[in-house]
Amino acid sequence: MADIVPPSLDHVRTFLTVVEEGSFGGAARRLGRAVSVISYAIAQLETQLDVRLFEREGSRKPRLTEQGRALLSEAHAIADDVDALLAKVRSLRQGLEAELSLAVDVMVPGNVLAKLLRDFQVMFPSVPLRLHVEALGAVAALVLDRRATLAIAGPDILDLPEIQRETVGAVEMVPVAAPGHPLAVPGPIAPGEARRHLQLVLTDRSPLTEGRDFSVFSPRSWRLADLGAKHALLKEGIGWGSMPRHRIAADLASGELIELRLPERPTIGYALVALWRKDSPPGPAAVWVLDEIRERLAHCP
Repeated sequence: MADIVPPSLDHVRTFLTVVEEGSFGGAARRLGRAVSVISYAIAQLETQLDVRLFEREGSRKPRLTEQGRALLSEAHAIADDVDALLAKVRSLRQGLEAELSLAVDVMVPGNVLAKLLRDFQVMFPSVPLRLHVEALGAVAALVLDRRATLAIAGPDILDLPEIQRETVGAVEMVPVAAPGHPLAVPGPIAPGEARRHLQLVLTDRSPLTEGRDFSVFSPRSWRLADLGAKHALLKEGIGWGSMPRHRIAADLASGELIELRLPERPTIGYALVALWRKDSPPGPAAVWVLDEIRERLAHCP
């Protein structure tokens, strides 16, 4: 058995082009080479791998052998890996980040974030993205610890000397409860009435804002680290609490949740701010995300 010689990338690409074009002549036209050069490259590849890739008897068009079909996916993988390598090198030479680590507050509308990341993949196909979704101070903590390049956080982050911040938008927060809850009554609610009922509160998993309360009115409260769990408990009528309007729009429309007219707390805006370390300013991909999130939040219903 002959020794197997590592093939050249050019021969592998020629093999794939012949398969895609269906003929040596078609591959020659596409690559701008003579047919004899294409034929020689395939013969060299077959010699290097010690396999026959095409059946070429008579005047018929080249047809993949069983061995050729078996090696086709590996040839595609080699070409794709090299293409990815070259794209990464070009990105680095253009100043693009080797990776973008993005942290977002759980209050950021999911449809806005999903569409933005879909477009990010098209704009920056060579930049891997690492996404963190957290609440309150845990978002800023990721930037402080250098685990996130850019963050979209809530309004309650303290001014930190290491962090640059910029307001990019807001979401609307509304107090709600299930229809059977005592506060879910038509008309205004008496002042102080909310203090008599259990309030469901989103709590922080970060020491940055540990021990601080955000819009807590009732001395009776349950602390939840997950917005989805809070949403589910509200719908069960276990307590009342505030939720981003975009997250519960369907529940308000169907009557599964009722917006509360609390005198202590009118409907408010929950500001969203972009955060990054002053010693690590955003690169081109992060700047694009920053500009897009600002624009899309401005037009979010």
